[in-house]
Amino acid sequence: MNDRILIDPKVCHGKPVVRGTRTPVTVVLSALAGGDSFDTIKHDYEISDEDVRACIAFACEEIDGQTYHPLSA
Repeated sequence: MNDRILIDPKVCHGKPVVRGTRTPVTVVLSALAGGDSFDTIKHDYEISDEDVRACIAFACEEIDGQTYHPLSA
């Protein structure tokens, strides 16, 4: 697992968060998807560029581990 992302049942109900914060990975990704810049996200959540990149990498790893099956028509 990425050393900048923490999954701990005692922090945010076990949702992945940026280590040392209570900021969920999904919040960072949603902000990026909404058009916020790295600088805005860093300022709003008091995290670093590396933390933002770690959130993206974490999401990529999670998606890469999924298996997809086509639905029958």
